[in-house]
Amino acid sequence: MYDDVNYSTHSPGKGKRMLSVVRLVSPLVLIACGAVGPAGAATAAHLPIHAPRHTLGRGTSTNWSGYDVTGSGATHVIGSWTQPSVTCGPGENSWSSPWVGIDGDTSNTVEQTGTDSDCSSGTPTYYAWYEMYPKGTVQIPMTVTPGDSFTGEVTYSAGNFTLRLTDNTTKKSFSTTIADKHAHEASVEWIMEGPSNGELSDFKSVTFTGTNATINGVTGSLYSFTNADPITMVTSSNTPRATPSSVSSNGSFSVTWDHS
Repeated sequence: MYDDVNYSTHSPGKGKRMLSVVRLVSPLVLIACGAVGPAGAATAAHLPIHAPRHTLGRGTSTNWSGYDVTGSGATHVIGSWTQPSVTCGPGENSWSSPWVGIDGDTSNTVEQTGTDSDCSSGTPTYYAWYEMYPKGTVQIPMTVTPGDSFTGEVTYSAGNFTLRLTDNTTKKSFSTTIADKHAHEASVEWIMEGPSNGELSDFKSVTFTGTNATINGVTGSLYSFTNADPITMVTSSNTPRATPSSVSSNGSFSVTWDHS
């Protein structure tokens, strides 16, 4: 019911979020009230919180796998991926999420957008979202189908973050602009995330392409940043859960599921 809706939201200041008037009842209002969103999607009550990186050691994390670049003055990040399907065991509750964002590696804020491939009581569940952590995850009213190509993009300018998610397969897109004066603009990321305490859905493998960012006064592909940090997701006992490949010269890399 939302497939043909493309719109933007704008927040002119802290605590003053407004929605562009495009329909009589906003889908986000329905979702916030616990209504069912696009087919196969979770409701807001069950959305995971996409948290900052929980480090376990150098190059490892209990909830992130992928790459980040740290520094200052992060103003842009973009990347694409193909939505993975998940294999769910009977009654399994788990989640996995490819996303791009600014902050979260060395700071306690994250401005991010992505998709989820989850298992809910053993049923594969797919949906799109954005988040301005520590605020909660907001479900995007967009149908997410395994095999579709998505592009996530986050841009910072003059105290405002614009988060855009595009389904390149269906040509549907979502964009929201939110003011945030507390963000650090200290890192950019291309991440496959899962729960630090909980089961990581078997997403098999996800490839990020078109990875580009602006940070430290430099704009370039992920491959061009000499301080790009590969991150392996591990259990608390340091068993690999998801592992990134090396970055190719065109800026692409893959994250492979190892263990729940």
